[in-house]
Amino acid sequence: MRLRLCLALFSALLANTACAAAPIPAPAPAALNPLLSTIQERLALADKVALSKWDSGKPVEDRQREREVIAAAIAEAPYYKLSNEAVEQFFSAQIEANKLVQYAHLSDWHAQGKAPNDPRPDLDGLIRPQLDLLQKRLLQQLADFTPYRKDPHCPLWLAKANKAAAQVPLRELALVRATAELCGASR
Repeated sequence: MRLRLCLALFSALLANTACAAAPIPAPAPAALNPLLSTIQERLALADKVALSKWDSGKPVEDRQREREVIAAAIAEAPYYKLSNEAVEQFFSAQIEANKLVQYAHLSDWHAQGKAPNDPRPDLDGLIRPQLDLLQKRLLQQLADFTPYRKDPHCPLWLAKANKAAAQVPLRELALVRATAELCGASR
């Protein structure tokens, strides 16, 4: 009996020591929240883009526009001390996340036989200029977050932030896609 008690105490002591030795994750850096907020702002425009595509019958995929967006971002990369590869990867993820939202909305609207009666801002005159303005902010915020991209806690920070930020499954999925390559990437 005494041996069992000693073994139980010893096991409990080892378990407590192991728990105490486990590193506590570092808190997310302050640079993460503004970046995620701007990514969400960009994703919110996908709703309006989807309405425009619904009305015009244009496909979601616009490779020429995607190349232009990425080329413009890459052209500004040196100003923010970012590599062309990091900027291309980041904005490709933003575009893919945006398309994911558009495809989901269009699918829902086809199933319903109609799109919502929301206002339809002009894609070329209003929405794309907003996306272009967000691009500069995203570049700065990506540069601000870059020192943390290789931190071993980065995936945990993103997972928690994405869960907390998105109340709607589609938004969460889009946010996960938009941030999928943020961690572990090089400058």
